[in-house]
Amino acid sequence: MSAGRRVLMRTFGRPRGLLGRIGGAIMARMNRQCVTWVITDVLRIQPRDRVLEVGFGPGVGIECLAKASTAKVAGVDASDEMVGQARARNANALAQGRIDLRLGSVERLPFDDDTFDAALAVNSMQVWPDAVGGLREMRRVLKRGGRIALAFTPHSGQSKAGLIDLLASAGFADARPMDSEHGFGVLATKT
Repeated sequence: MSAGRRVLMRTFGRPRGLLGRIGGAIMARMNRQCVTWVITDVLRIQPRDRVLEVGFGPGVGIECLAKASTAKVAGVDASDEMVGQARARNANALAQGRIDLRLGSVERLPFDDDTFDAALAVNSMQVWPDAVGGLREMRRVLKRGGRIALAFTPHSGQSKAGLIDLLASAGFADARPMDSEHGFGVLATKT
């Protein structure tokens, strides 16, 4: 891995240390509109929905989800730095037991089968070691009829090509592209 790629990973991919703290602040600002679009317009989260965010970063999506849902909101992120930032940003909801934030990997989600009504990943799938394996694991924890949204901001480095095929390979149905001024992605359903 090149030095430039290592710096980017420490800042945005698997944030650590000072670079991770800086990356978290940048992600909180740069991803807010995209994640809000996914939660409100794409997934159309309802107050009773149980929702999972994978790769929640500094926790702006978790914050939005906690406001949109009175049911369970959970998240998994592979970065200690991001878990810390998300916990600080969402301290009140954590204290009230309304959200569950965990350090972990998309390849081994710490939740039971058929737990969530919806799941999302914004600007994170491109750094997963095994995208199809991670998507299969997200499918496992979704209820039948559950919705998944993968979204990316224009600066994510993610290509639109192949996203629908990835979801189909993981067993999702009805995958369709989505676009807005805030980003792009794919919405699909667990059948």
